[in-house]
Amino acid sequence: MGNQKKFPGISEVLQNILDADMDNVDARRRAREAFKDIQLSIDHILFKVPRAGLKMEESYEVNSGGLEIFSKSWLPETRPKAVVYFCHGYGDTCTFLVEGIARKLASFGYGVVAMDYPGFGLSEGLHGYIPSFDKLVDDVIEHYSKVKEKLELHDLPSFLFGESMGGAIALKVHQKQPNAWNGAVLVAPMCKIADNMVPPWLVTQILIGVAKFLPTQKLVPTQDLGELAVRDAKKKELTAYNIISYKHKPRLRTALELLNATQEIESLLEKVSLPLLILHGKNDMVTDPSVSKALYERASSSDKKLILYEDAYHALLEGEPDEMILRVFGDIISWLNEHTIS
Repeated sequence: MGNQKKFPGISEVLQNILDADMDNVDARRRAREAFKDIQLSIDHILFKVPRAGLKMEESYEVNSGGLEIFSKSWLPETRPKAVVYFCHGYGDTCTFLVEGIARKLASFGYGVVAMDYPGFGLSEGLHGYIPSFDKLVDDVIEHYSKVKEKLELHDLPSFLFGESMGGAIALKVHQKQPNAWNGAVLVAPMCKIADNMVPPWLVTQILIGVAKFLPTQKLVPTQDLGELAVRDAKKKELTAYNIISYKHKPRLRTALELLNATQEIESLLEKVSLPLLILHGKNDMVTDPSVSKALYERASSSDKKLILYEDAYHALLEGEPDEMILRVFGDIISWLNEHTIS
C-alpha cells in the first residue's frame, strides 16, 4: 500500500487515494493533485515565503528513454541573478518541501528549476527504483541541458544545488560536464552513507547475490530515514505530509547502486574543480559529515567553503529548528550572491 498515515479531517475518498499503491506513477499523480492544497498549507517555515510575484510553471516532457519527466520552475518577477538547478534527495520529490526551498531562493532573486527523477515523485518509472545511478545522472544532464536552452537564460550563471543523494548526483553531473556549471551548493551530500545505515558485510554480500535475480524487491534492511534525518520534533511529524515520497525498504538494485555510487565518488574527490559550498550537520546520521570534510580538503577547486553546523542533523533546510534553517539559508544566499554579483 501507499501512505499509511491517517490524516484527521479528510474525507474517506481522499484517504483512499492516499492509501493507494504508489509504485505506479498514476497513483502518485492522483495523490499529489488531491492533497496539494493541504500539503502546502502546513505550518512549516518554508511555506511562510510569499508567493506573490513568483512565476511558477510545471511541465512534463518525455526523455530519450521514453519516460515522462516532471519538472517545475520558479522565477522572480525581475531578471534572475542566476539559475539554480535543484537535485533532490533519495525517495523525495520536488513537489513538497523543495517547493518551499525554491520559493525562498526565488524571493532572493534566483531562478530555480527542479525535476523528479525517473521512478520518483511525479515522473514515470517504478517508484524508488534506480536500475543505474550513472543513467540517472545522464537523465538529469539531459533534462537540465534542455531547460537551459528553453529558458532563454543561457547567459546567466548556472549553479547545481544537491541535497543528500542529490549532492552525489550534482558531483557526478560536474564530473561529466566539468565546464558547464558556475558552482555547486551541496547540502549534506551523499559522498558516503553513514556506517549505521549500511547493512553488515555478510548481509550486504547476500543482498548483492539476490539482487541479480530480484532487483526490484524491497528487501534491504534500513532505519527510518525521517526519524534519523529530522531533529525538530514538530517537523518530524510533518514528514508524513510528503505523501508521494518513497518510504519503503530500499529496492535491492537501488541500494547497491547508491552504495557503488558513493564508493566511486569517494575515490574521485580530487577531480572536483568547480566553486563549491558544502554544508553538513555535525550530528548527521544519514550521510557522513567526515566525507564532506574530505571533499573540502581534497577537491582541486581553489574556491571552496565548508560549513559544519553544531548539533544539526541531516535535513538542514527542512528538519531543523527555524533559527537553524534561516541560518543555513543565509549562508547559501551569501555564497550565491558572492558568486553572481560583480
